[in-house]
Amino acid sequence: MATNPIDLTRNRIPEGVRHIHFTAVCGTAMGALACLLKDRGYRITGSDANVYPPMSTFLAEKGITVMQGFQGSNLDPAPDLVVVGNVVSLGNPEVTAMFDLGLPFVSMPQAINRFAAEGKQRLVVTGTHGKTTTASLLAWMLQSAGRDPSFLIGGILKNFNSSYRFGGGDAIVIEGDEYDTAFFDKGPKFLHYPPHAAILTSIEFDHADIFRDLDHVRTAFSDFLRIIPPDRLLAVYDADPNIADLTRNPTCRLERYGKGAESDWRLGRVAIDPPRTRFEVIRKGRFFGRFETAMTGEHNLLNALSCIALAHELGLSPDEIAGGLATFKGIKRRQEIRGVRNGITVMDDFAHHPTAVRETLRAVRPFYPDGRLVAVFEPRTNSSMRKVFQEAYAVAFDAADRVLIRIPSAFHKVPEADRISVETLVADLRRRGIDARLYPDTDAILDALPPTLRPGDLALIMSNGGFDNIHQRLLEKLLLKA
Repeated sequence: MATNPIDLTRNRIPEGVRHIHFTAVCGTAMGALACLLKDRGYRITGSDANVYPPMSTFLAEKGITVMQGFQGSNLDPAPDLVVVGNVVSLGNPEVTAMFDLGLPFVSMPQAINRFAAEGKQRLVVTGTHGKTTTASLLAWMLQSAGRDPSFLIGGILKNFNSSYRFGGGDAIVIEGDEYDTAFFDKGPKFLHYPPHAAILTSIEFDHADIFRDLDHVRTAFSDFLRIIPPDRLLAVYDADPNIADLTRNPTCRLERYGKGAESDWRLGRVAIDPPRTRFEVIRKGRFFGRFETAMTGEHNLLNALSCIALAHELGLSPDEIAGGLATFKGIKRRQEIRGVRNGITVMDDFAHHPTAVRETLRAVRPFYPDGRLVAVFEPRTNSSMRKVFQEAYAVAFDAADRVLIRIPSAFHKVPEADRISVETLVADLRRRGIDARLYPDTDAILDALPPTLRPGDLALIMSNGGFDNIHQRLLEKLLLKA
């Protein structure tokens, strides 16, 4: 047995790496990185506790062998390097075998830096909300302008039909996650990416499984601000009090964006003309340009504004920026229309934090004026199942006409004393005049919902998981209803 189970002398990338093994390969970012390295000519193998579609199919299509379950034999023959996912703990059979064999190992961010970001300008998008959308839009703006960027993002960009790309240009767009890095490195992932330029969208309490409270979250982002070189640009949202507090004495170049009269970048006139939104941008008090987008909601206009600020920093013209915005197709699972049956629209969204739920509902409401907004919500994350958000969720659904809530199937992951009361939530929503109902499982929702929907309605499904394929199953039931 290894005498020192956490031998950090092996935490390095040796010369001549050809075979790389990913332990916990089926995570969104891990799978994307594995495919990127496969495309670059490395031999890639991987393993995970649960291997199932769509990631298993995605990896198989790339020719990547994925082994079911963690076991020491997965490292035979021995790879040149092991990339260890952050869901893996000390004592995992592959980790034990990795140490016993004396194999070099790295975290995912370390691998990104060496194999994807080395020699490139890191454009890092951080914040509690909006990272995926903002990073995706920035990547497409650069591509549309002919900059041939690389990117690694926690979502599937419809313009590329991919969550990753290794381009020939100078820049790589990275979604900077505040989540911890690995069992041997408990710091946030984004601390591994000193940026050429960065965006900070928001700071709120989230990830209750690793952060104690809001102050703990603020400390992580404060640490990120300290790694930004003094001459580099950080674009920050102007109406977030936590950001304002952390950036009172900036150590880098700072530009604020939002709606504030004194901000460097602010929204001008906005016109909603479904399915497009048109808006003006003012820079330092002067008209900068007119833009349009298929994205909905003020929060997405603010995300776009942050990208405009960074794109301008990188030398893109207003016309180039406008071209990227106008042709951006969005991201799968972010206000994604899964289908329309009998005049009823079924939309999928990743929203699970109460702020994201509120802003998503507000965003889509104006685009469906002739029907009802029916929200179907699954609290699934460690944070969303906790009572810390009890009051926030009670006011997050105000833009909805009806709300259907599934009793969480993973409540066992949260101590009973810390759990949100979904019964209380439903009662609070009813007191606010919303037709709210609680259901024991997905099947019960699918039995109750289709007969009540009518033409013009929007059924907005919100979950960060698969939700038992409720979207497709609902569409099938609506087809049978015709």
